[in-house]
Amino acid sequence: MSKRFFTRLRLHWFALLCMAVLVLGLPVGCGVLQHKERELVFRIEPGTASWYRGLPKDVQEFELKPASFKSGQSLHGWWWPAAKKDAPAILYLHGVRWNLTGQLFRIEQLHAQGYSVLAIDYRGFGQSRGDLPSETSVYEDARVAWEHFQILQPVPAKRLIYGHSLGGAVAIDLAAELGQRAAAKQLPPPVRGLVIESTFTSLADVATAMANTSLPVRWVLSQKFDSIDKIADIHMPLLVVHGLDDRYVPPRFSQQLFDAAQEPKHLLLVPGASHNNSLSLGGRNYRQALEGLL
Repeated sequence: MSKRFFTRLRLHWFALLCMAVLVLGLPVGCGVLQHKERELVFRIEPGTASWYRGLPKDVQEFELKPASFKSGQSLHGWWWPAAKKDAPAILYLHGVRWNLTGQLFRIEQLHAQGYSVLAIDYRGFGQSRGDLPSETSVYEDARVAWEHFQILQPVPAKRLIYGHSLGGAVAIDLAAELGQRAAAKQLPPPVRGLVIESTFTSLADVATAMANTSLPVRWVLSQKFDSIDKIADIHMPLLVVHGLDDRYVPPRFSQQLFDAAQEPKHLLLVPGASHNNSLSLGGRNYRQALEGLL
């Protein structure tokens, strides 16, 4: 059977789990159900992706061990500096299932456009050490990566935050915190702009769409990822990208995020693109949209 079949099967199981929690609602089983929910949300594939052919020689690997982490926990990441020393840089936050080895093809495309790229695996993914991820832990991981990112690219006007799929929700959460903090001090945000690709309004909306149900799934999920409630607070230029042939996350979710966001903003819907290839199929339009943020 195809990988698409098994992926869709996992998504349907996740939606069924949401309904089971709603129907059962038994306190005695909440811990077990929440653990299973996190397993189904992140769907971590162990090892390296089958298409991974090794790390380019100029990529620098690093480990981050902040004081807030438990003993034995760490973040593994890559820093790929651009050929141009003062080039703009991207903080890359990936989605579920694949670790960094499965993301290299997209990181390569961003680097080929002249950007330096910093990318991390959340705890529990790849070579990052830690427990099964949660919404709280991936948000914390993004903040740890941000602190390191500021050192590598000290110029705020040359920083971009990029999130793909569930990584888009992580990126929105980080950008909203940075934007709100800067607005409270009447300062510009410490990052030039936010790019989100193939992402969603909330995890409950994705589960509801996959299950094709009217049940109030939002009430029972422990992992919320409510991007629609945060997007207006980023206070920075925004680029929203979605492939119109995305079979996993409906493009309407990106339209809704775009509508809820404040100006300046740009929406790029890529005809024929799937969940993973908007960057390659978007071509010149995607490149120009990225440059427009800067």
